[in-house]
Amino acid sequence: MNDWRIYRGVGQPHDGVRRLPEPPPWRDFTRGQDGTPAGSEDPGGARRLGVRRRRAENYAPRPAEVDAVNAALYLRRPLLVTGNPGTGKSTLAYAVAHELKLGRVLRWPIVSRTTLQDGLYRYDAIGRLQDVQLERARGAGGNGDDAGNGSDGDDGADRDRGIGAYIRLGPLGTALLPSELPRVLLIDELDKSGLDLPNDLLNALEEGEFAIPELERVADRQPVVEVLAHDSGRIAVHGGRIACTSFPLIVLTSNGERDFPAPLLRRCVQLELEPPGEEQLTAMVEAHLGEEGVAAGQDLIGRFLDREPGEVMAADQLLNALFLTQHTPHAERLTRERIADLLMQRLDRSR
Repeated sequence: MNDWRIYRGVGQPHDGVRRLPEPPPWRDFTRGQDGTPAGSEDPGGARRLGVRRRRAENYAPRPAEVDAVNAALYLRRPLLVTGNPGTGKSTLAYAVAHELKLGRVLRWPIVSRTTLQDGLYRYDAIGRLQDVQLERARGAGGNGDDAGNGSDGDDGADRDRGIGAYIRLGPLGTALLPSELPRVLLIDELDKSGLDLPNDLLNALEEGEFAIPELERVADRQPVVEVLAHDSGRIAVHGGRIACTSFPLIVLTSNGERDFPAPLLRRCVQLELEPPGEEQLTAMVEAHLGEEGVAAGQDLIGRFLDREPGEVMAADQLLNALFLTQHTPHAERLTRERIADLLMQRLDRSR
């Protein structure tokens, strides 16, 4: 069919959306929706590395990137990766996890309202209170003779025993759980955070442990409490404290929109990621679109590489343009060029 458009702007309802092809592999959210546990196929990794992990296998990191990752692994220090949008900062974490078989990447996306508490754990005190009140109401309505029979002395212990159902570890808290091998934690776009978060992270990054006060208060009666982990079911917490045995590989990414305090920089291995070159771009396109995608998109790949020095453009813009232009094979050349112009606009241009 010559007309590739789904929406035509004609104002008349039609069933054209049923012709919509499969999504791009990096925007396919149907994978991994069966609740598979950590260590199995990572849908986030599939979107970033290619559905067959071919990007990881063809991945050609520069020597500086390999050295920085190894330095972070050996020193048990976080890796702070800085670079323009679309240079592969987040992908680096998934590539390392895939090659070293470290399981599913724990991802902590940062926004302006993110706090350290979000990364460590959350305690649902309101939900617990509502459940206690509901149980009391059921008990009062079900058997009034039980009231005042002296059995309420165990009520506090019952609530303490169930407190773990109201505590869920965050990505950082889960990464710090004791384990034989380190987990990979991606703290994505730290430069989007408020002023306090970089400093608030210091103690957890230095000591590799943290306390859960709600569990410490009941540790004399309940020394072991099962809580909900971020991605792997229920985990036993001893004495209300969590301390790692293998320090996680923590990859912090930044677009360079702000400076970080010296105490954080001191604790990190720092890596400035350069824009991908021809070898990296070719591997990326082949991983997602196959060899035919590379062959058909040579003009756009060349256009991406030949942009002006300092011109900011993300690699996923190239992927989007390649995917869409390859789904319009019968469209006029002018139409395909217009699509490429639409999708490959400078990110640093003035509005």
